Amino acid sequence: MDLLRENVGRLYGRYLAAAFGSALISSIYGMVDMAMVGQYQGPEGTAALAVVAPVWNLIYSLGLLTGIGGSVLFAAARGSGVRGKEAENQYFTAALLASVVLAALCWAVVGLFDAPLLRFFGAEDTLLPLARRYLLPVKFGVPLFLLNQMLSCFLRNDGAPGLATGAVLAGGIFNIFGDYFFVFGLDMGIFGAGLATVLGALITFCVLLSHFFSPKNTLRLVRPTRLAVRLAKIGTTGFSACFVDAAMGILTILFNRQIMTYAGADALSVYGILVNVSTFVQCCAYSVGQAAQPILSTNFGAGRWDRIRATLRCSLLATAAFSLFWTAAALGAPLVFVYIFMSPTPQVLAIAPAIIRCYGLSFLLLPFNIFSTYYFQSLLRPLPAMAVSVARGALISGFLILTLPALLGADALWLAMPITELVVALPVAALMLRDTRQGTKKRTLH
Repeated sequence: MDLLRENVGRLYGRYLAAAFGSALISSIYGMVDMAMVGQYQGPEGTAALAVVAPVWNLIYSLGLLTGIGGSVLFAAARGSGVRGKEAENQYFTAALLASVVLAALCWAVVGLFDAPLLRFFGAEDTLLPLARRYLLPVKFGVPLFLLNQMLSCFLRNDGAPGLATGAVLAGGIFNIFGDYFFVFGLDMGIFGAGLATVLGALITFCVLLSHFFSPKNTLRLVRPTRLAVRLAKIGTTGFSACFVDAAMGILTILFNRQIMTYAGADALSVYGILVNVSTFVQCCAYSVGQAAQPILSTNFGAGRWDRIRATLRCSLLATAAFSLFWTAAALGAPLVFVYIFMSPTPQVLAIAPAIIRCYGLSFLLLPFNIFSTYYFQSLLRPLPAMAVSVARGALISGFLILTLPALLGADALWLAMPITELVVALPVAALMLRDTRQGTKKRTLH
């Protein structure tokens, strides 16, 4: 694929198809786990996986930190055409080294401190044993999840988006059938869901590694130079993508605690459903950003703002389509989500529609706000990308989650995210419009 010359619409369509397939299956991992466990163990199983959800967010966010951060710089260096393969692969080497270190740290934390970690995430005595049983097999494969994120980012920028998607598809398809086989066929329950997930991640990792045996592979390990400087650039560039995913974990912790304080376990089981649906919507937004990122970064390095603007138009159309679809689904068919993810009790059926409809209003602007972080970081604009991710992922949302139920009652908690997305989207749209109008001046890599 020629990112500097091919028709932008067709090029973006191919990247979006690959990125969406990857995001779809990534989301299905969690959704299938939630659905199988919810059907097997009822609302308690769904609530237990809601408690585990921040673990995934934190691990995946670190994979995005090195993967997006390193691959954006990799692609921009390639687009500039002045520094050769050595400069490109300096960023790949630095990103891989950072990923290995971070994976080892995550492995140690999850493996050694799972009980206090889960209690911090909102587990109480009833849910803690279930959550720990799910994590038991996952502990052995923690590095795989982080490395899969990082490698997928680089494969998309090395002209192999289809293989990145195929790798996730292979692991995801195994996870779907493995969940059913282990949970119900072998009667393993929630432990079986965790086992299927980690084996699926291993399959994905093996498929991703096949790229390095392909003649089309240009990713090489090189002797690192100015490693500290490159790691700092990777961290700065990738922070916003990292924080978007980490923020989902932070918000889940805050929601878990507030729900147990103001609404109880039934509401937490409904929130467990929303965690998975929101993750799905978020992954759709990721696919829009990940499809655009290689095209944006490479053309940014080459100073091709006409192609950057064309890519932005394609991305905004895709964002609008996802926004309308998921908002309509949440408003029009909330109970469909409930029956997918659990065998509900009458109490859950009574409260779920209002909660899902209220929270689902956030889906109208969520994809746009997340895409904006990819857009800004692809153009090496880390500060606006960082401002968006921190504002929506912690500052505004965290303030509203903590204050709304105290001021207006428990039901107001579900308005926190719709208000957050609206407050963030208005300045983001203005900044993006100004940035593209002023984008004739080329910013260069330093």
